[in-house]
Amino acid sequence: MNRKTRQPDFEKSLQELETLVERLEVGDLPLEDSLRTFERGVALTRECQLALQSAQARVEILLKEGGEARLAEFSPQGDAGD
Repeated sequence: MNRKTRQPDFEKSLQELETLVERLEVGDLPLEDSLRTFERGVALTRECQLALQSAQARVEILLKEGGEARLAEFSPQGDAGD
């Protein structure tokens, strides 16, 4: 996945997460719907955390390179399917 694809996915996940939180805060969902919404929120939170960890690692790689904008291979430690 390239940077152009990853960034909109993060933004989309974050927006969906905000929408889910708003729905849960209203408190008018039936229990099963609330549980499904909460489960989806947990999954989105994990996706966002992985995206942020990946971005942080890429920044750290660039900083270790002396600030030179040089491409380096990066493999995230976690798997998005975890």
